Amino acid sequence: MLRRPQPTDSEADLLREQERFLSSGAQAAATVVRRPDKRRPQSGATEVPQETGDGQRDVVTIEDLPDEVPSLTPAPPKKSRFKSRRVTFEHVDAEEQLDTHDTHITAVLSRIIEKDTSSVPVSLPEFTGMAFPKVLHRSQYCEMPEASGPGCKKSIFARQITAQRLKEGKTQSLTSQAQTKKELMDCNIGTDQVGEAGPRLISGQGLGVHGGSEEIMRIHRESQEKLQSMSESEILDEQKRLLSQLDPRLVELVRSCKARNIPSSAPAPHLPKDQCAPPRDALGQSPCAHVDVEMEPEQEPVTEADLPVKPDKNWVHMDKLEPEKLEWMRDLPPPRKKETNKAMQARFDFAGTLIPPTDDLPTHLGLHHHGEEPERAGYSLQELFLLSRSQVIQQRTLALSTLANIISKARCGGYHSSLTGSVLSSLLDAGLLFLLRFSLDDSVEGVMCAAMHALHALLVCAEDEACMDSVFCWFSGMALFPLLPSADGVEDDEQLKETKEKQDEKSDYEVARHDVVKGLLKMKLLPRLRYILEVVRPSAHVIHYIMEIIIRLARHSTSSATQVLDCPRLIQVIVRDFLPATWMPPASAPPKSVYELPQITVLKLLRVLSTAGRHLCARIFNSHGVKERLSCLLSAEPSDLLLGEAEAIKLCTEAYRLWAVAARYGQACDLYLDLYPALLKSLQSPGPLALSEPLFPERLQRLLALICLLTQITHTAGCHQELQAVMLSSGGEECLPPPPICWEHVSGLQQTLMSHLKSFVKGLDSNNQREISLALIPAYLIYLQAYYHQLSLQKSFNPVHTLEELEGLASELISLLSHCVVQSLIKNLRSFSMVCNTVQCHAETTASLPGLSCPRWRDTPGLASPTSPFPLLTGLALLLDTVTSIHKGLTLKFSGIFSEPVLEYLCCTTRATPALSISKAWLLCHEHHLLYLLLRLAHRLIPVDPEVAKQAPLFHQMALVLLSWILPGSEFMAHDLLSNIIFSKSFIPEGHSGGPEAVDLGELRLQQECPSSNQALGSLLREACVQLPSIRACFLTHLAHLEPAVVVSRNSLLGRTPWMTSQFLPELSGPILPSDWPYLPLLSLYNRAEGGGLSVQELPLGALMAVTHCLQWLLVLEVWREEALKVILPVAKLSRLSCVFLCSSDLFLERPIQSLSWALFRLLTRASRLNSLDLSIPPPGLASFQDLYSALLAHYEAVSFGDPLFGCFMLLPLQRRYSVDLRLVVFGEHVGILRSLSVTVEQLSIPLECFTSPPEDCLTLLRLYFRCLLTGALKQCWCPVLYVVALSHLNTFIFSQHAAAQEVEAARISMLRKIFYLTDEVLKKHLLLFRLPQQQSDCGFDLYEQLPPIRAKRLEQVLQPQDPSNDKDHRDESEK
Repeated sequence: MLRRPQPTDSEADLLREQERFLSSGAQAAATVVRRPDKRRPQSGATEVPQETGDGQRDVVTIEDLPDEVPSLTPAPPKKSRFKSRRVTFEHVDAEEQLDTHDTHITAVLSRIIEKDTSSVPVSLPEFTGMAFPKVLHRSQYCEMPEASGPGCKKSIFARQITAQRLKEGKTQSLTSQAQTKKELMDCNIGTDQVGEAGPRLISGQGLGVHGGSEEIMRIHRESQEKLQSMSESEILDEQKRLLSQLDPRLVELVRSCKARNIPSSAPAPHLPKDQCAPPRDALGQSPCAHVDVEMEPEQEPVTEADLPVKPDKNWVHMDKLEPEKLEWMRDLPPPRKKETNKAMQARFDFAGTLIPPTDDLPTHLGLHHHGEEPERAGYSLQELFLLSRSQVIQQRTLALSTLANIISKARCGGYHSSLTGSVLSSLLDAGLLFLLRFSLDDSVEGVMCAAMHALHALLVCAEDEACMDSVFCWFSGMALFPLLPSADGVEDDEQLKETKEKQDEKSDYEVARHDVVKGLLKMKLLPRLRYILEVVRPSAHVIHYIMEIIIRLARHSTSSATQVLDCPRLIQVIVRDFLPATWMPPASAPPKSVYELPQITVLKLLRVLSTAGRHLCARIFNSHGVKERLSCLLSAEPSDLLLGEAEAIKLCTEAYRLWAVAARYGQACDLYLDLYPALLKSLQSPGPLALSEPLFPERLQRLLALICLLTQITHTAGCHQELQAVMLSSGGEECLPPPPICWEHVSGLQQTLMSHLKSFVKGLDSNNQREISLALIPAYLIYLQAYYHQLSLQKSFNPVHTLEELEGLASELISLLSHCVVQSLIKNLRSFSMVCNTVQCHAETTASLPGLSCPRWRDTPGLASPTSPFPLLTGLALLLDTVTSIHKGLTLKFSGIFSEPVLEYLCCTTRATPALSISKAWLLCHEHHLLYLLLRLAHRLIPVDPEVAKQAPLFHQMALVLLSWILPGSEFMAHDLLSNIIFSKSFIPEGHSGGPEAVDLGELRLQQECPSSNQALGSLLREACVQLPSIRACFLTHLAHLEPAVVVSRNSLLGRTPWMTSQFLPELSGPILPSDWPYLPLLSLYNRAEGGGLSVQELPLGALMAVTHCLQWLLVLEVWREEALKVILPVAKLSRLSCVFLCSSDLFLERPIQSLSWALFRLLTRASRLNSLDLSIPPPGLASFQDLYSALLAHYEAVSFGDPLFGCFMLLPLQRRYSVDLRLVVFGEHVGILRSLSVTVEQLSIPLECFTSPPEDCLTLLRLYFRCLLTGALKQCWCPVLYVVALSHLNTFIFSQHAAAQEVEAARISMLRKIFYLTDEVLKKHLLLFRLPQQQSDCGFDLYEQLPPIRAKRLEQVLQPQDPSNDKDHRDESEK
């Protein structure tokens, strides 16, 4: 098989392939045909006739060209597979269409006439006696003549020859001809006839010096003669044809040249003022006639006298004045002062500050340029993008630096009140990511550093990082949601597999458009950063940018952190150069180079990478020598680290945090044994802390990180005993090894830390120590909780001794809780809550690059604010929960935690509807922890404290609301709430304190109005309260799929560190439970049912009991916890409850299901709730309610057996205020349902006025009503409710006196006549004498004894004879 030549083939390869081709004897793909030269006469050829007027000229007539372009290859002609699909019309002329769209060469070239050059003189070069031309000196430029004629530009040599010929008198003819040409161009230019002025678009420059002007004038005269021979319509048609064929840009160029009245290839001639006329288009209209434009005064052209420096003719290339290039030397026009509502282009200075359009800034600032709007200072985003691609290094650097400043201000919300739209979104859509990535590859270090600065501004928010560091020592402060775009939510396994397969096929643009971090990783950003660190070795601030950029990449997800760790030599270079085991002290205070010096951001990078997973943490500590470097950093005092004191303290703080993350996995705990003396020494120095110290914040953070480390080590040591027992009983099977530290190694720290806590509690009374105490007390409380929680699990646990310790601790906690400072913090709970307050954050984020949006978090009240009460109250509630679980006798002493401010906070929380986003989720988790711990304390206090027991409904309401808020990662909290609080009888006091009886008193008419409901509402509630344990078991069974997530969450919340897999929480896709979780058993059965055709005996085992328990729980919530169900839309409640009928063919006929469904239906259709039921809103999971209603109608016709309960559900959507389409479905597509819809007026809990008022205005539906009544499809004995509805609407329609369209009036008359002549006297009486619907009446409506006078008169008018034409119209209407 022969192959095609490749670009890499050499000449020998090509010759070898040629020999193979010739030897194979294959047919060539192309054939060389040598055609005879047509310019040479041949025998037998017909001579072309010559024109007589123009001398001897060659004329070639192309008349025998083929109709089709000859094929260049011998391949068979191609057949279009789209030709058969083309639509053709009979009236289209094929020949005319071919002429219109013909693109063959004959449509363009018909005759080729050779140019006449007989009169063109041939000038020979001058013969001289010199061997070479004389060298021309610069001083001889002035002696050369200027080039004459429009657009003439001659070289220095040509001008020298012309000057020489002028001396010899040989250029007189040329000069005269040029003068003649100039006269021709200037003659008659001001006349009205365009033909006399000559062509305006061509100058004849390419036709040569001699005869060019005569030639263009001859062509112009021929064009004028052609135009004069054509009519106006022919000219317009030809103009349209040309405009449709020409390039729009070329047409625009021609029009612009005509509008300016200057030729495109020659300067405009000077016209007198009295001869100037506005340019006109082909239709004789001015192009600006229909456009209202504010014209600016024209500036006078620049002359030589206006120049600040007079040019010298001896200057090279400065002998000619170019006004268009000197326009920039004029003074700038002043900026527009008048205000306008039109949006203007945003312009920024080099610092990223937005420049108002009315500001007149001086030019020495360098903000004026020659782009659009030169009078306005500053650069637009488009101009900065253009400048960033400049060839000048300084311009590229300046543009990237300015973009970095703009991005930084946008991330902080600096343009929120000034600009419309998002700056970040605009920049990313314009390709900012690719611009920065390409700039990082620039060979100039300055450009690369500016690009790194801009990329850092785009990815990193310093306020977000500082906020995350501030909550690191909180309870579960290490846990964070991955910063993934919201579109990357949880996917199915098949979708995830498909995504992984197609990920590599996507382009960089497609990936970056959805996820900026993934796009950067796909564009090989990490290898480039490694190259910059390893080879370029940039300055300190660039290294700082690189580390923080990698930190942001690692926070994206576990997969991104893994890619960072897997990048070849990246972590090795970072650890080797910026985290050395030994280093020399820097020579200067700010070191010139940070290489071979430990960096704080490197330790933070390793900490964030370790947070992504325990395996990544193990690789960092074991494969990169981080454990040894931690020993070097923490074994000495900060003052001995040969660094600046502040930097050394921050370095130790980050080292403690990195170690704490490793200890959270049960790793690196052997360092505790080696560094125990150093840790104890550091622990002994919290006393001297004071606000007056210059390094107080750094020392405070160092101590907090140390306490956090000891807390995690305590948790790990507490798990040693359990892991040791598992390993001994495993019998050689693989299991987790026990940690190297045991409980005895950490038990001695408790006394020291307890004494510190007491001193800090006393420090609350001192103004100097108050801030320090409030910052440190939460960390000590969390440590004590970890200590006593793990102590209670040890074999060495001494109950008596521990209870005595807890009693002493309880007194300290009571004094802390009752302290005025703590009470003032508790009063601020509502103002600092994220649930109760909707914080408007103006920081810009995009969907492809989410952030935490924490600008100015230190200055505004919020959950993470330094003065927030949440860390202290969470730590206190956590410790109280552990203490009361060990020593239950102390529970009553802590009832003071539920003070009035706390109860008000809980009441406000139950009414709140917080919005969920990635920027709020990680902080909402901390508030959820506090609410959960308060509910656990209430669970212990309700049985022993009557005052707290009075608030049991509030606590139960709070538990129900919190359950629907809990986010991924807190599944254990949801499980605990369901197991111990949600279904607890102590939290539903109505069930055993006269609640059912009170409901019966409020619903005395329930049994009278609902004969089919055998049980009263009170008895149903009483039975539901008895079945609460079974109801709890039912719901826990349906949530069993969450068990793996519950185990992971339990390990995290209870401090089971060896079983921890990652500090990253699961991807945020919403709460773990849907808002309609009380309907979960019912929905689960509906999803498992096979089309609803199964009987009760064929349903899965326990399905009947599951539905019963679900309905019982819904009844309890609807009666006593209605506020908790407000998050569920009424239409969602109705659609979920309808699943009772759709999941089985006879499940709704079971007695308990019937009773509970009747009760729920009557609660749903009460007057206070019925108005809020909006069926136009699509139910969750459905496209529209009409689809569900159609399925219910079909199911009712099949299996209802005329059940009144099912019938009431069918009648509910037929109310007048709902869409007419629902009623048309019944009376148009499911007329058979009227035979079995036997719900009586007494059984219907909905007022009849909801069906009859206002009157029906849909003529189609009224005709369907009328047809069903007349044909007998709708009878009172079969469908009493809809019979009354049809009578009411038809009676109102036929006797209506309102003016209406002719079709409506004809329908009224036709119906009234047919009713009068009905043979069914009962139906006739009902239709004519209907008065009002009456729900208490036996038949459901009242009748007149006789027609009222106005109706009788109307009937008489309709029955009297009318014109034949009108009768014909009425007959036609009746037939319709």
